[in-house]
Amino acid sequence: MASTPIETVSTGADKARLAAAALLVVGALAAFYLLRSQGAVAQWGGLIAGLVLAVVVFFTSDSGKRLIAFGRDSGREIKKVVWPTRKETLQTTAFVFAFAVVMALFLWLTDKTLEWALYDLILGWRR
Repeated sequence: MASTPIETVSTGADKARLAAAALLVVGALAAFYLLRSQGAVAQWGGLIAGLVLAVVVFFTSDSGKRLIAFGRDSGREIKKVVWPTRKETLQTTAFVFAFAVVMALFLWLTDKTLEWALYDLILGWRR
């Protein structure tokens, strides 16, 4: 069995970008709480601005670029999916509901049969 190598090499600049993104998130949260006395607009503006900057910095890193590539690939794969028709969906849903009802009846009958066998026949506890 051939194993594919896992690439875990990241440059110092990439690590710095990830650290900067993390620091920007922490700074955005700190700004939110420190700007409480300045009003809601400044408070939420600082939070949103910090988070947007953190996202921008993250997407410039190697991990961010791989995430964007994964999103693009996922979008391409979703376009290849053959979705069921309305009729197929309704038939499958009806089958699932019918199966659930049949199983519920089966389990109820099994429960009542065991109850009758144990309590009435074996133990003799008549109600």
